[in-house]
Amino acid sequence: MAIGLLVNGWLANARQCISPHFNQRPDGEISLLVIHNISLPAGCFGLPHIDGLFQGCLDIEADSSFAELAGLEVSAHFLIRRDGEVVQYVSCDDRAWHAGVSSFDSRSGCNDFAIGIEMEGTDTSGYTDEQYQQLTLLTLALMAHYPMIKLPNIVGHCDIAPGRKTDPGDSFDWVRYKQAIVAATA
Repeated sequence: MAIGLLVNGWLANARQCISPHFNQRPDGEISLLVIHNISLPAGCFGLPHIDGLFQGCLDIEADSSFAELAGLEVSAHFLIRRDGEVVQYVSCDDRAWHAGVSSFDSRSGCNDFAIGIEMEGTDTSGYTDEQYQQLTLLTLALMAHYPMIKLPNIVGHCDIAPGRKTDPGDSFDWVRYKQAIVAATA
């Protein structure tokens, strides 16, 4: 799937799965891109539970590990599934709740100025070619639409919440991803 244009912060051809877990950005600034990973239950892919979590309707009875997620209000702007499907939960113009307690370049509260992209995966599972392809295309579209997002401002959750978060994990190929961005913008 080719990545479409952004209109009012929404990607034209992403599957929309709107989350209630967002609010306005305090300054409207978008200058950081944060890469995460997620799987529900841990290590299981292709299930509907991520949508349920981000929409606030996760069936906590579906798996015993979900009990700790009861009442959790989180979201991301995007999810890239293992097959390359791109799902959008929150307009990029709004603040999604993905980073938690975080800091980048001596600034705290990264949700205020970041876009969050979840990769369906785990720290150790590796990611698919389709995911890298879609992540690269999505990143290029975001960089074109939000010019304050530069290559040094593309980080992992582990970079903005060290000691608390480890994603996207050692299995994420940063060299492959960033080389693809550089090659496309050269």
